[in-house]
Amino acid sequence: MNVGIAYGKAARQVWLKLEVPDGSTVREAIEISGILGMFPEIDLASQKVGVFGKQCTLDKVLRPGERVEIYRPITADPDLVDRT
Repeated sequence: MNVGIAYGKAARQVWLKLEVPDGSTVREAIEISGILGMFPEIDLASQKVGVFGKQCTLDKVLRPGERVEIYRPITADPDLVDRT
């Protein structure tokens, strides 16, 4: 089945489309995609992931056409950011 994997930093964003076996999990799709080699800073033990903007676990089974997103850690507290 076809799925997508999305990850981005300020200077570089990647959206990969790939074929994975039916019944693949979010973790399996991420590993198959090769994105962990492109972005060695990704730490699946601490970073959140989601599908189409909705947070999920790494063991979520994917459906055809879904887009997996790997979220970067928040580096600034939104409550402390100057909004003037």
